[in-house]
Order: sequence, then structure tokens, then C-alpha cells
Amino acid sequence: MQTALKTLRIGGGAGYSGDRIEPALELAEHGDIDVLMFECLAERTIALAQQVRRKDPSHGYDPLLEARMRAVLPACAARGIRIVTNMGAANPQAAAERTRDIARELGLKLRVAAVTGDDVFDLLQARGQDFTLMDGGAPVASLDARMVSANAYLGAQGIVDALAQGADVVITGRVADPALALGPLIHAFGWRMDDWHRLGCGTLAGHLLECAGQITGGYFADPGIKDVPDLARLGFPIGEVGEDGSVLITKVATAGGLVTEATCKEQLLYEIHDPARYLTPDVVADFSNVRMHSGDKDRVVIEGATGTPRTGQLKVSIGYLDSYIGEGQISYAGPNAVARGKLALDIVRERLALTGVQMTETRFELIGVDALHGAALSRTDAEPYEVRVRVAARTESMAEAMRIGNEVETLLTCGPSGGGGATKSAREIIAVASTLIPAELAPHAVHILES
Repeated sequence: MQTALKTLRIGGGAGYSGDRIEPALELAEHGDIDVLMFECLAERTIALAQQVRRKDPSHGYDPLLEARMRAVLPACAARGIRIVTNMGAANPQAAAERTRDIARELGLKLRVAAVTGDDVFDLLQARGQDFTLMDGGAPVASLDARMVSANAYLGAQGIVDALAQGADVVITGRVADPALALGPLIHAFGWRMDDWHRLGCGTLAGHLLECAGQITGGYFADPGIKDVPDLARLGFPIGEVGEDGSVLITKVATAGGLVTEATCKEQLLYEIHDPARYLTPDVVADFSNVRMHSGDKDRVVIEGATGTPRTGQLKVSIGYLDSYIGEGQISYAGPNAVARGKLALDIVRERLALTGVQMTETRFELIGVDALHGAALSRTDAEPYEVRVRVAARTESMAEAMRIGNEVETLLTCGPSGGGGATKSAREIIAVASTLIPAELAPHAVHILES
């Protein structure tokens, strides 16, 4: 009789920094999972976190780290569930220390690991002429003093090493999103780091789980076309991965949402450029022959992924100060609202020109009429009863950015009748650029803390 393949059940506990916390606790308490992963980093997220860390060296990690850990640590500790997350953001060491302290407060004995090595800011500051920006080909040094962060996308090896050292919680900075699942799979099954087929399968599992509720019906629902039950109680996904690389996606049976071939296909294609060459630090994954079939309700089997050798290079996400954006909004309602809104836009456009505000990019739009797709695709057969004027512009200074919203605000007394609800803002814009560096220039390190 053939022995059943060993499986690992991984719960996708978050898809972005501000994601809901209750579905992750639901996974811990009712999902029968082995690993709970939280994917909480985006390109700009880590750049902003670096700014926070530079102001306060004890911070720079995910702002919801404490709330998430307080919510799930007791349930995970009681069930032997390991937590793997990139909530360390710009400061995984401080995040691990805070998590250790929370564990102590809760009376839990845990080993918490911080995986570092992704911060390559000093490297690029020193050797900026040696590397080129992927968009445009200019040297990284051209960003000069505007560069505020530089983080390499590390692979799964640091997570594997931390788990091998007995970590109950593994906190990383910037790693490739699928690595949060691939690391535990490599550790659990002893996969070789050159087993390209299984690494490709594990990367598929991680990619399907990384956005949490997107694969269980969130960002999928379209009433009357793609109906999703009980979205207010949307459950997050569980990936059941076999030792052979087989992948099954499901969810807690009592949770809201659904898992179907359609939800899985949408997530499979999410942020994938070439399905045959999905570049990661661990493997070049090939999803071009992936097939799906449904089993029981909310259970979809996904197979056909594979992989080829990694490139030996790491993508680096560089945050830099790009510009400033000023914005103002005001609403008009009732008969002739659209005409008054258009007049308001004309007034602000002329005022900005008369007062000499220096702008490099502008938007003048009516939310509810043409804000998303422009005038060419907007419907004109039914005039809305209310509209909201929005004026936004990119500038080279904060002072210039503030003038945009000020001109919109003056419409309260100097513009068309009936304007209300005016708001204004001005903010610094951190943009993101990318470069490639040899993987050996960003070695990882594991730091173990005991609670």
C-alpha cells in the first residue's frame, strides 16, 4: 500500500500592510494549519518605513505588527503553528524584539528570528555608478541624495535557516513574496535548493497565497456577474502543499467567500508578466502549463508548475524623493451640478496660471463623471445629481504643492454656488525605481531571540 504524501498547510494571513486581522485568527483557530504567513510589504511601503526608521531607530516595522501578534500568538503557540512574515519592513531586528516582548507579556515561550541582509542602501550609495536603473538605464548614482532606501528581494534561504534553528516566528524585511511560503516548504520537506521543479511548485503556492483574500473572492466579486457570499466575513486562503509539490487551495468551511477555479485563475495571473519566466531569487518559475480542477466545495487542485535555475541576480527596490503633489476637492449637488463643477475647474485652471504656480503634471476632473477614464469614455446620457471636483498637480516643492489645494478651497466663497465639503492636502512623493545586483552582494543573516 502506497504511503500518503506528507503535506504542509499554510494559511495566507494578510495580503497587504493594512489587511484585516480577524481572518488570520480564524485560520489559526479553525484552519488546522502548520504555518501562518503574513505578506505585508509593497514597494513604497518599505521606502516609507525606512524614513520612519531613520527618525526613530526603534521603529520602521509594520504598524500593525503589535496588533497582529497580540491577536494570533496565543492561538499559534497553543497549536504549534509557525508564523512567517515580512512585517519587519525596514527594521526586522526591532520587529523581532517587539514580538519577543509581546510573547513575554502573554506568558509565551517562543523563539523569534529576524532575517536581515536585504538593506543594501550603503552598497548602492558607495557603488551607485556600478549599477543601472532598469527603467531608462541611467546609473543608480543619478538619484544622488534623493535616494531614501534600497532593499534587495531576498529568497527563501534565510527563512529556511531560521526555521532550522527552531524559530517559532520568522520576521523578514524585503523578501520575494512567494518566499514566505517557499521557505517553510523547503524546511518541511527537505527540498534541495536546486530542485527547480519543486521550487517552481512552491513558488506557485506562495504566489497564490500572498494576496490573502483576493483568492477567496475579495477583489473578484461583481454583483450579478461574479457573486461571492458573505464578503463582510471573507475568509483567507489555506494552501495544502504536498511533498511532491502538489497544491490545493481551500479555506475555513464556515468563513465567507469562496474558492473556485475562477478565483484561483485571477490570482494566478496577478502581477505576472511572463508566465513561463516568473523571475524570483530562488527559481525562474514556469506557470505556462498550470492546470486547475475543482474537487469538493471550496477546494481547487492546481498542478503543472515547474521551474528552471535562478538567475543569480536580485532585484533591488529603490525609494527616492521624486516630487510633491498638491490636491484640492470640493462637491456640488443638485440641478446643474455638472455645469457648476466644470466652471469650478475652469476657474482653478485659470487661477493657477494667473498666479504662476509651477506644475509638471496636472489633473482637472469631476469624480463621478470623468475621473477614472476621461471624457472620451464618459457617459453623457444621464447627468449625475452630484459631483466632486478634484484638482491635483505635481510640483517640485512643498510650497508650490500647497497652493493647489488653496485655490480649490477659495471656491467656497469665490466660486460657483453651492460648493461644500472642501478638502486640501500636500504631500511628499516617494517614487520607486529598480536595479539588479549580484545575489552574493546581499548575504542574509539570522538573529534568534528567546522570549
